[in-house]
Amino acid sequence: MTMPVTSLTVEGVLRQLYAGGELDLPLPGSGQTLQRWTTLAEIASRDLVLARLAEGHADAIAILHELQSPAKQGIWGVWAAEPPSMRVEAKRTREGWFLTGRKAWCSGAEFLDHALITAHADDGRRLFAVETVYVKAVPDSWPAVGMQASGTLSVDLADAPAEAVGVPMAYLERPGFWHGGGGVAACWFGGALGAARFLLEAVRGGRDDPHALAHLGAVDANISQLWLHLEAAAAQIDADPLGGGARLRSQRLRASVEVGATEVLERVGRALGAGPLCQDPAHAHRVADLTVYLRQSHAERDLAGLGELAATEATW
Repeated sequence: MTMPVTSLTVEGVLRQLYAGGELDLPLPGSGQTLQRWTTLAEIASRDLVLARLAEGHADAIAILHELQSPAKQGIWGVWAAEPPSMRVEAKRTREGWFLTGRKAWCSGAEFLDHALITAHADDGRRLFAVETVYVKAVPDSWPAVGMQASGTLSVDLADAPAEAVGVPMAYLERPGFWHGGGGVAACWFGGALGAARFLLEAVRGGRDDPHALAHLGAVDANISQLWLHLEAAAAQIDADPLGGGARLRSQRLRASVEVGATEVLERVGRALGAGPLCQDPAHAHRVADLTVYLRQSHAERDLAGLGELAATEATW
C-alpha cells in the first residue's frame, strides 16, 4: 500500500508537484472548475496533508488573480484564521505596510515561500502578501495527531514587511471567496473517496460478509451522490462566476460533503473494525487527518448560516 506523506517528505513531494506544473490548476469560474476540484480530490484520496497544502496554494493563486495582484514564483498558502485569542495588526508607514502579531493555524508554516495573511488595519480588515522568511513559527503549537505532517503551526510576525492585496474587505466580499470553499469541500470528498476505495478493496479481497456489503452499498450511494453535487456546483460556478448565489451554493456543498464524508468514515470503520486503524498506517493517517480537516467546517454555526440563507433564497 502507498504510505502517507510524512513530515520528512511532504515539502519534497509538494515541490515536485509545483515544479512539474501539477499545482497549476484552472481558476474557479474559468469553465474548468470541475477539473480543478477533481485534481484536488484525487490528491486528497491519496494524501490529505498534501491536498491541504495544494488547495492552499491553488486558492492563493486564484485570490491574487481575482484581486489583480501579481503572484511571485514559489509555493503559497492562505493564513486567514481569526480566532479571538490571536490578532495581527497592520500599520502603514512611509516605507510600506508592516504586520505584527500572532496568526494561528498556518499550514506549511515552516516550508512555504509566501502566504496571504489577513490582518486588521485602521481602514478595516485587509489581506496582505508576506514572504515567509519574515515570519517565525511557534514550536509545538500543533500537538494534534491529525494533519500533523502539514506543518500547521502558529506564527509570530514582528514588523514583517507586507504588500497589500486589494482594498479593505476585498478578500471576504468577492464571490471567489465562496468558490474557494468549494475547493475545500473537494478535498473533503477526496478524503472520503480514499476511505471508500479502501473498503471496496477489502470487499473485493474477500471481506464480503453481508454487513460489509451493506456498508459498501451505503458508501457507494453516498460517494455517487456527493460527486453529482460537486459536478452541479462546478457547472453553476462556470455558468455564472460572479453571480449572487455563490454563498448559498458553497454552504450547501460544504454541508453535504461534511455529512457524507463523516458517514463514509463511520461506515468504513464499522465494516472493517479496529484492525486497519491500528495496523494500516495509510488508513490510520487518512482517518485522523480527515477527522481534523472536516472540523474546518463550523458545524451547527455553518448550518445556521445556511438556514438563514435558505429562509430567503431557497427555491425548492
